[in-house]
Amino acid sequence: MTDQEHLWERRVITKLAQASLKEQKRARRWSIFFKFLVFAYITFVLFMFVEPDISKAKITQKHTALVELQGVIADDETASADNIVSALRSAFEDEKTEGVILRINSPGGTPVQAGYIYDEILRLREKYPETPLYAVVSDMAASGGYYVASAADEIYVSNSSIVGSIGVRMDSYGAVDAMEKLGIESRTLTAGEYKALLDPFTPVNEKAMKHLQAMIDDIHQQFIDAVKKGRGDRLKEFDGLFTGLIWTGQEAIKYGLADNVGSASHVAREVIGAEDIVEYSVEENVLDRLADRLGASTAKMLNKEYFSPKLY
Repeated sequence: MTDQEHLWERRVITKLAQASLKEQKRARRWSIFFKFLVFAYITFVLFMFVEPDISKAKITQKHTALVELQGVIADDETASADNIVSALRSAFEDEKTEGVILRINSPGGTPVQAGYIYDEILRLREKYPETPLYAVVSDMAASGGYYVASAADEIYVSNSSIVGSIGVRMDSYGAVDAMEKLGIESRTLTAGEYKALLDPFTPVNEKAMKHLQAMIDDIHQQFIDAVKKGRGDRLKEFDGLFTGLIWTGQEAIKYGLADNVGSASHVAREVIGAEDIVEYSVEENVLDRLADRLGASTAKMLNKEYFSPKLY
């Protein structure tokens, strides 16, 4: 083959390579463009489903303020102290609010978050003595949910509501025997004698367990004191009251854990005397809810489930 032919081949190969690169760049640009369009479309659709924020300042008539406490009471949940407290403050601060209803459907949560809400309810009741706050229990106000409810002026329930569970729990597990059978040994390193006091792969340390038991007993006593302070003379104490047992709404009224049967609409109409109900609950943005579901962390879940005291 002559030099001319070699040169011609090189030119052809170079042109083909350049054309291929141009085509790849063009395809990449179109790919990015279409991905952007899809993202923009999804964002637009999501925002179409987000309800507009109606300013409470536009509400001119007297009304009953409603705050929803739904689900687990924890700092990373919708029923966090930040969300509930913010909603309660807005409700009390509105001059048109005749009374506040905290509608509860919760199995409980962390003692710290429940305690924050409890303390804020007492503060708001003292600051706004003319504005009553009533807890209305739908399906359940157990453990931390009842802790919060006990701060209200009165508690209304359904006959079949689940109420009580005045106790504290801390979950863990042990896998030492299973590890021995499988020939597995733990090689966890710690600095501090009790740093791994709840390690499921090491034998139980009795001294550490006594320490933990004393800690949750202390939290339990705080819970008991809060209920006694909130319910006062209405509470009919007996041996099983603070053992973690639960009762129906009917039984709760009998024991002084609740005051009467009634729904939110009943309380607004018959007790507060302002039938119009305006909701003040902090609502999570659709995009935030989607991000929370997609970004759930297994490590975070394990930490919450096994290594922190809980009121449920």
